[in-house]
Amino acid sequence: MPDRPAYLRIADTLREGIRDGSLPPGTRLPTIAELCETHGVSEIVVRQAVALLRGEGLVETRRGGGTLVRVVPPARRVAMDRYRAVSRPLAVPETTFTRDQKITWEEYRLDKEFTRVRADDELGALFERPPGIELLRRRFVFYARGEPQQISVNYLPWDLVGDTPVSDPAREPWPGGTLAQLAYLGHPPTRVEEAVRSRMPTPEEAETLRMTGGVPVLAITRRMLSRSDVMEVCRDIVLPADRVVLDYAIDL
Repeated sequence: MPDRPAYLRIADTLREGIRDGSLPPGTRLPTIAELCETHGVSEIVVRQAVALLRGEGLVETRRGGGTLVRVVPPARRVAMDRYRAVSRPLAVPETTFTRDQKITWEEYRLDKEFTRVRADDELGALFERPPGIELLRRRFVFYARGEPQQISVNYLPWDLVGDTPVSDPAREPWPGGTLAQLAYLGHPPTRVEEAVRSRMPTPEEAETLRMTGGVPVLAITRRMLSRSDVMEVCRDIVLPADRVVLDYAIDL
């Protein structure tokens, strides 16, 4: 068996140090020159090793600050019953996001962009209506304590929300979120469906969520139904995969 390439062996050594705690989060890796001298290799070999670890999401390189072991925030747990909790009467303003993040209303910020669009084939199928129906498209970026944590793009039928306060971006954030808005419109949700997949972020998503390379996202497609009618489609809720754990429980 031929020897493993030198850059893989260097990456293995650094990766082991990261995982066993000898290179804890926030630690600056040895410089390129130091790694070259330690391992007796050229600069290009060391750069290949570091690029591999960066692609795995283990390290990040900062301009003027060297390469550091990534500090990964503790993953928050997100459970399906969060929808049930927020659908009850609210003693204080909150949404599923503020509950997930355990933040106050004052620590919550929402960037929003509202547009009027027509449903493509996929959205038409999700709404169980013909393609081409008019929809209100709402793109949100959710912040907790000033840090972007989630992107959500959701759609509501224009014949339901047009010329109502729900179509007014100035009314956001709305206490109770989409659940409360649908109830306000006379169609309280009775069922929530979610489909979860994993993928790499788009460049725009990575920049918006301030993600480092090598980290995938969870993309959740959601439907809210009132009885048999689809009232809302979210395509998608986008979450950095290293910041969240999805909890699902089924009563048998």
